[in-house]
Formats: sequence, C-alpha cells, structure tokens
Amino acid sequence: MTENNSQDGRQRWQERYDEAERGGKLRDADFTTLSGVEVDPVYGPRDGESVPDMERIGWPGEFPFTRGLHASGYRGRRWTVRQFAGFGNAEQTNKRFQDILAGGGGGLSVAFDMPTLMGRDSDDPRSLGEVGHCGVAIDSAADMDVLFKDIPLDQVTTSMTISGPAVPIFCMYLVAAQRQGADLAKLDGTLQTDIYKEYIAQKEWLFTPEPHLRLIGDLMEYCVNEIPRYKPLSVSGYHIREAGSTAAQELAFTLADGFGYVELGKSRGLDVDKFAPGLSFFFDAHVDFFEEIAKFRAARRIWARWLRDVYGAKSTKAQQLRFHTQTAGVSLTAQQPDNNIVRTALEALSAVLGGTQSLHTNALDEVLALPSDRAAQIALRTQHVIAEETGVTNVADPLGGSWYVEALTDKIEEEAERIFERIKDLARLEVPSGEYPVGQMTSGILRGIEDGWFTGETADSAFIYQQAVEKGDKKVVGVNAHTATDADELEVLRISHQVELDQRDLLANRRAERDDAEVTKRLEALVEASKGTGNLVGPILEACRAEATLGEICGVLKQEWGEYREPARF
Repeated sequence: MTENNSQDGRQRWQERYDEAERGGKLRDADFTTLSGVEVDPVYGPRDGESVPDMERIGWPGEFPFTRGLHASGYRGRRWTVRQFAGFGNAEQTNKRFQDILAGGGGGLSVAFDMPTLMGRDSDDPRSLGEVGHCGVAIDSAADMDVLFKDIPLDQVTTSMTISGPAVPIFCMYLVAAQRQGADLAKLDGTLQTDIYKEYIAQKEWLFTPEPHLRLIGDLMEYCVNEIPRYKPLSVSGYHIREAGSTAAQELAFTLADGFGYVELGKSRGLDVDKFAPGLSFFFDAHVDFFEEIAKFRAARRIWARWLRDVYGAKSTKAQQLRFHTQTAGVSLTAQQPDNNIVRTALEALSAVLGGTQSLHTNALDEVLALPSDRAAQIALRTQHVIAEETGVTNVADPLGGSWYVEALTDKIEEEAERIFERIKDLARLEVPSGEYPVGQMTSGILRGIEDGWFTGETADSAFIYQQAVEKGDKKVVGVNAHTATDADELEVLRISHQVELDQRDLLANRRAERDDAEVTKRLEALVEASKGTGNLVGPILEACRAEATLGEICGVLKQEWGEYREPARF
C-alpha cells in the first residue's frame, strides 16, 4: 500500500462525509466521549503509514464495504430498533406493537405462530394446540386489518419473518394497507421469503423447491415494478446458526443462498442493479464477541466482490450488503435466566460494532416462553443504552485496523470461500455438462439440499460444540460453570387455550359472512394461473381480497404442485 493510495482513500472518505454533512444527513448529536473529548468520525492509517491489504480493509462507504456502507457510520442514521413480536391473536399482538412503537421502537417485526408458518388455518386439525403460541395467528386479510389497526403501514417499516407461505401473507399485508388507504408504492419493509434456509435448517416448507422458487421470482418481479422500496427477500443465516452451524458456515451458507437468489433474478431477465438492492440479510449475533464482528465485516466484503465480479453489478447499492441482526436465542439458558440480559447486551453490541442496519434483542425469558412485558422492555432498553450511553455510534467501524479483528475477518472469509468451492463441486455433480438451468450456485444448493449435505455439516458442528460443553472445554455460566444460584423462579407468559378457541370461532364467522362464490372463483383462477407461467402475485392478491384463507390458498397450490417430504437419513 503506497502513501499516495492511503492518502487518496482518506480523501475519498472525506469527500463522501462532507457531502453527507452538506446534505443534512448527519444527526444533530454530541459526538464526544463521556469526558468531553472530541473524536473523529473515522480512524485509519496515519499519513505516510504503510498498511498491508489496506485495499481489503478500505474506508467506510466504499468498495468492498468491509468498514460499513456509509462514510458517516452511525453519525448519519443509527440502526433501526426492530423488536420481533407476535403472540396470541391479532388484537393482542397489535397492543404489543403499539407498546413497542410508543417505547421508541423504530419498526415492527412480525412473529407468526406455527400453523401460519406452515400455511395452515387455525381450525386445521394439525393446528391443534399450536394457535398463537410461538407467534400471532393469521388466517386471512381480516386478521391483518386487526394486526395493524391504527398503525399506518405507509409510515412504519414492517418486517415479516415467514418463508413457506410468504407470498400469500404478503398479499394479505397489501390488502390491509390498501384498506387503510395507503399508497402501496410507499410501503417499506422486509419479507423473509428465504426458502433455501427452510430446507437447510428451519424445515417450514410447503412444496418442493422449484414451485417455491417460482413464487419468489414472481415476488421479486412484482416488488421491482410495483413496490420498489420493499425488500422481498431477507436471506436468513439466523436459523442456520441456531441449528448449530459455526460462524463461517452461517456466513457461507447464507451468502450462497443469496447468490442463488441473484441467479434467480437474472434468469428472470431482471437487471441486477435494480433488484439486488432489494435483497437483505438476516444474521445471528452469537456470544463470541469478536468472531461475530469479524463475520459481519467479512459478509459485506464477500458480497460486494461477488456481486461485482461474478454477477456484474455496477451500482454501489447493488454491491452493498444490508442486514438485520437478532441476538442468539440458542445462547440463552433456562438456568440463571437473568444472565441472559448480559449475553444479549454483548451480542447486540457486536452487531452494532459490525455495522448492522437493524437489530432485535432477545428477552431474558425467551428460552422458556414468549417474552413477558417486563422482559420485552428490558430487551428494548438494552438497545437504547447501547445507542445513547456507550459512545459506540460516534466513530465508524471503531475496531477497523485491529490486528485481531482484521485477521479474524480474513480467516472467516477464507473459510467461507472454501465452502463456496464445495457448493460448486456439488453443482458439477448435479449438472456435469456445466449448463446450469439457473446458475451454478443454485444447482449446488439444490443438490446439497437433496443430498442432506447442509444439514449434515450443521449437525456435525452442533455435535462438536455440544461435546465441548459437556466435557467442560466450553463454559456456559449457570450450566457448567458458576452454577450456584439463589434466584427466584421466573414468571413467564402463558398463552391460554381460549385464544385458539376464540380464533377458530372468529374464522368460522368470517367464512359465514364472506361471499363464498367469489372466494371459489378467485381460488379457481389461482389454480389455472399456476398451470401457466404468468406471475402469481396478482391472482393470490385477488384471492386475499375476497377473504380466502391462508390454508385455502396454500391448499389449492398443494393440490396442483404436491408437497415436499424430506428424505429420511441416518
């Protein structure tokens, strides 16, 4: 790295920072230490200092974005405080949403119950005992009306964590927004939609991969053309990490999935510079503080390089990786649950130092049940303390240049690239001719799913870690270290069975009141459209407007496309 290049890099950063300041994009805030010491917006090599690989480290706001997406860091805009919430029925969750927004939350993130995640209605026999327990029950667009009552959807960003039946749920959200009088083009938020991670880790699919990929492609096209601010895909590593993967596996599997969706968009004839900015990511923040920071930094660098060099993205926005972070649920312990407050705070801090765009902090009792009001408020205030008191938002990428952090960033990147090569090997096994129908990474992912390669790799990593805990090599406070306690038993939130009974009655009443002939007509039109090649978002949207239920919409598509059964493996 030459002296001139180092000085040039700082000058480019300064120009971008000055532009942000002139544009009024910096917060009016105190950017001094607690002792009143003025700090610079960024730190880097001194003039004339030679730093090996400075081009890989870079400056905030420029390729390869190792140090963040914006020259101003969090001096411009802080991360969105986006607390994940959902339980019971739509009315109960709406109240929790109102509390989150009133308490300083910057956006909403919807948790759905298991029947909804599986595309089933609350009165489906397979839903028995599950309605409203791990999230909110949504059966039709009418439930969405209640869920977002008095919450202007064209003013509040909304994330929805659902993949298998994501498109029907999204269409119900659109119907609710229209009924509010919102301009759909102004809607902003994120839909998870990531079906690859369902086959890899979470196991909430409906069909075989191909019909799901068709729906995802349809959704990408629809959002690019109709709702450009809404992000139709949040490629999720969170569930992969929660299933037991290492940090490098979480990163590599997730980015590989993202590459697959880029290939899907390009196969549809979409311009990568237009649709790639609509892809976002969802990562886990685990308890190994520096490893997580390095993971986030490596993620941005890898994504930028691949989007530019492999997929031909020319625009800065298409090359930038944007991500939401949630603290690690799997790190929480039932033993000494108050310790979970500390774990969550450290994990949240690693996400902030890694440059996250939005953040959810887990509640101390989530290892046992859905969060109580008190636990949810502690989780929310954890973010507020980090943002308001610690000073970590004063300097962009404050750990940039640390020998340890930079070496760990490089190490995780190298391991991720090794995993990408293995996925390419799977692609060559799947398509020996090299004429990949969608793309090489897509073929490798599909072969890895079918062979159980992803689940096998994850299971091996989980087993190795669990052995280390049981041998005492890895310490978990309250579990195998410092186990003495005098804590009182924790009071947890319990969902009454009455919620399920009431939801089933409500669903029955709505079915009785709707126009059944119109519902049948719209479902038949959807089935007919599914036999062709046209975009299915429109027909699903019309079915939702007629108050067709989630189970009915998914049911007719299952009849047409069949269901997926994971092969048994031993």
